Amino acid sequence: MSGFVSFVSSGPGDPELLTVKAVKRLEAADAVLFDDLSSGPILGCAREDADLVGVGKRAGRPSPKQDHVSRLLVDYAKSGQKVVRLKSGDSGVFGRLEEEITALRAEGIGYEVIPGVTAASAAAAAAGIPLTRRLTARRLQYITGHDVTGGLPEDLNMAALADATATTVVYMGKRTFAGLAGLLMENGLPPETPALLATGVSTPGQTLARHTVGELPKLLPAIETTAPVLILYGPLAEPE
Repeated sequence: MSGFVSFVSSGPGDPELLTVKAVKRLEAADAVLFDDLSSGPILGCAREDADLVGVGKRAGRPSPKQDHVSRLLVDYAKSGQKVVRLKSGDSGVFGRLEEEITALRAEGIGYEVIPGVTAASAAAAAAGIPLTRRLTARRLQYITGHDVTGGLPEDLNMAALADATATTVVYMGKRTFAGLAGLLMENGLPPETPALLATGVSTPGQTLARHTVGELPKLLPAIETTAPVLILYGPLAEPE
């Protein structure tokens, strides 16, 4: 008999940002396959007798292959267990969700997706600013700072990304933002465009710093952190 898989979004790290449904699924799970960023206090919501399996991927570190993670999900579900696949942030935002859903569908295994707070929302909230503004930021866009090779994606829509009337959020962009910033300015984005650098959002080690697109590339090499780095730029409001 096949079990069931719940893709549970854990938010950016603060267990108080979990949804009620996420907590209920964790409390009922026989097995929890978790990302690195979903570990720590959040796993305290799981049953004491649940299998806890780390399957997280972190840049520059040895990580499980995606095929292996998908296979584990299938195997646990096929044994009849209630499985939680615990993903950081919102599982549908740069979370490799589609690959794992495809593996479950191929085996006829049921699943659900429970949304959560993505890091962009948490960073803006921590900074006390909105992601959109009625007159000057009517559009919001998320991009990843690297492709499967670890480099800056080559197929970026630079016209959209250099739009000074949009709020843009760059996930996983610490190593590539210098190159991206150069392209943005070449395509017309003013170097004085506000930028917010956020690390470890919603965790005890959280840092938030305001810069500009022009100056941020000079500062990034000196920042030493193992926490996730998020960069927001555009017409960012000043907190009241």
